[in-house]
Amino acid sequence: MFFQDNHRKLISAQKKYFRLVNYISAAQLYLKDNFLLETQLKKEHIKDRILGHWGTVPGLNFIYMNLNRLIKKYKQEIMLINGPGHGYPSLLSNLYLEGSLGHFYPEYQVGKESIGKLIKNFSWPGGFPSHANPETPGVILEGGELGYALSTAFGAAFDNPNLIVACVVGDGEAETGPTATAWHSTKFLNPKTDGVVLPIVHINKYKISGPTIYGTMSNEELDHLFKGYGYTPIFVEESGIFENMIDTTEKAYQLIKEIKKSPPEKPKWPVILMKSMKGWTGPHESKGIIIEDSFRSHGIPLEKPKSDPLELDLLEKWLESYKIEELLDKNFQPIKEIKKLIPKKDMRIGMNKHANNLVSRPLNLPKIENYELRSRIKSGTNNKSLTASSTAELSKYLRDIIKENPDNFRIMSPDETESNKLHPLFEVTKRRYIWPVPKESENISPDGRIMEMLSEHTLEGWMQGYVLTGRNALFISYEAFMMIIASMVDQYSKFLKQSKDIKWRRSLPSLNFLLTSTSWRQDHNGYSHQNPGFISSTLNDYTESTNIYFPPDANTLLAATERALQSENKINIIIAGKRHIPQHLSLKKAREQTSHGLLWWKGKGTNDKDPDIVFAASGDYSTLESISAIKILKKLLPEVNTRFVSVSEITSFGVGDNCRKCRADKSLLTRTFTKDKPVLYSYHGYPEDIKSLLYNHEFANRFHIFGYQEKGTTTTPFDMQVANSCSRLHLVLKALELLRSSKKLKKKLEKTESYMQELLKKHHLETKETGMDIDEIRNFDKYY
Repeated sequence: MFFQDNHRKLISAQKKYFRLVNYISAAQLYLKDNFLLETQLKKEHIKDRILGHWGTVPGLNFIYMNLNRLIKKYKQEIMLINGPGHGYPSLLSNLYLEGSLGHFYPEYQVGKESIGKLIKNFSWPGGFPSHANPETPGVILEGGELGYALSTAFGAAFDNPNLIVACVVGDGEAETGPTATAWHSTKFLNPKTDGVVLPIVHINKYKISGPTIYGTMSNEELDHLFKGYGYTPIFVEESGIFENMIDTTEKAYQLIKEIKKSPPEKPKWPVILMKSMKGWTGPHESKGIIIEDSFRSHGIPLEKPKSDPLELDLLEKWLESYKIEELLDKNFQPIKEIKKLIPKKDMRIGMNKHANNLVSRPLNLPKIENYELRSRIKSGTNNKSLTASSTAELSKYLRDIIKENPDNFRIMSPDETESNKLHPLFEVTKRRYIWPVPKESENISPDGRIMEMLSEHTLEGWMQGYVLTGRNALFISYEAFMMIIASMVDQYSKFLKQSKDIKWRRSLPSLNFLLTSTSWRQDHNGYSHQNPGFISSTLNDYTESTNIYFPPDANTLLAATERALQSENKINIIIAGKRHIPQHLSLKKAREQTSHGLLWWKGKGTNDKDPDIVFAASGDYSTLESISAIKILKKLLPEVNTRFVSVSEITSFGVGDNCRKCRADKSLLTRTFTKDKPVLYSYHGYPEDIKSLLYNHEFANRFHIFGYQEKGTTTTPFDMQVANSCSRLHLVLKALELLRSSKKLKKKLEKTESYMQELLKKHHLETKETGMDIDEIRNFDKYY
């Protein structure tokens, strides 16, 4: 067999493969004609806009080629994640050569015409962009915003025991914070039930215009660093690199198999540290300035070949150095030596079933009717409102989802499972951790389904890798700290948006978030823990893929979670507090509300068929304040007719001009909010969120928005509402202002306004004195 021959034949073939993919990659940057240099290169053959990056490309080509060797020799399923997404010409060249690109896009089946089409269409309008993207077979990470490759790779490997995910980490990307924490992912990887990540650190010593940190470190220092992380580092040096890489990948593969077969207490997985020149095989210098093996080769090595005859000559010599005429046969197919290096069709990297989402499995969801919380309880002859922790009630449902989906569902949480009242989860699973732990640790298991690590970046990367390979997850976190990953979610949103238009891309499970420990109840914490900005950030993505839910009680939280977990190709964000709050809706009503995104709660207002004022709310504490304001008016001004509307999905209003249509139709909105009455809207987050959503609606000028105004500290729950001018008292005062035109109610309005102001003064004085909310708030039902 070919791969049983000596290294000489193998290396000879690899060098030819390497020349061919390097030629195709370099040509993509420059050529719009004369693609195979069949005539002398002229300036009219050069693209007018020369775009892309070269420096990392040859190293990526070299890695891809050597992964093919492992795939072919061992029939090993390997998925590739390229951290340096700007090395996209490399990926296109290899996918083209192996036939994966032509499989999905027949116009790129290998041949003379297609190779020219590929070269011309790189970074060309209507062609390929400059970075990896969803239209590319085998890709689940764009690699534009650096730092997420490694955690995404581990997410893909979880629960895929036969898969190796090769992850290229550039030495520039290695400087990012998310990458630094993601190295610890091996401590969460179960050798028996999970796949393996093979990190390949590509050390070419330079970034855009300066050296990399790893490029300044000695082998001894790098060895200590990665051994400290818990890896077995294996170096590939530039000298004899072809032989070294074959030996190194072989060692790494055998070590992987050994660990999988007999896992030690602390598995020391291999990491390959590959050193190569930046811009390898490119022009060495131009006009006495070094290009190859310097930062100058990061982007376009020769920037003006169209206008500079010397650069045009250098470009021609560079491309000619690959001798492409020796690498293609008369039919413009790769020669046999090169073809023998390419794996069989289904084993090719571009055909990987996990990356192309051919193995997606829906969740087996329990019926939420089994978890319904009754909204009222009887005490003698009186009905009393039931209070409950919404997240605690939800945890029973999540517990059983884990039980029913033992290898298809994970929960990500940065050390907050217990803090967020999710204790029932530990009845069926534990926190995942592989290494030995201190003796006082609780609920730890190598088989746990709860992934806890104090790095939101790593958790998000794990979840994205897990979901993009067809599995399901829920990220549960403190609301304030989700801004840490806002940009990651934005990048994911871009990936989803592009995927929508690619016919061969199948639907994916949704990316699901539960944000709790919200700004309004940071009892043990303060201002730093008060930030609803993640909601605003995702709304700014201007996409139809985002759903944002504010369930006002436990049953609506159940309904929203069910809807989120059943959805596909969405980013679902659910915001719910963990403290005990009043419960309002039956499950039937909760589902009705969730289906529309909003609901008129009939009976909550006073004579609400013909209201003078409509109160609306999004958020559990906003709901509490709005309903309390209605109760105050009912007690003090029973002549005023009020209505309450709960908006549990703010994205039901629509997002942007044409991006996402309003799910609640015009007639429903008119029936719900009336044709002409003022609306006092109490909102969980920044008021600008709602203003932006309502902007295109004709009734927007009737809405008065109350919400978080970036004011807070460690204080009482009601004082947070007062500080942000959105308490029940402020809502009543605004209602009184809107009712001033009523001469009939003038005296009662003045009296009520005076009383509200007195309560605010009392609040300010007594709260500071006692550290508690005033009795009129703590025992509200006694007064109203």
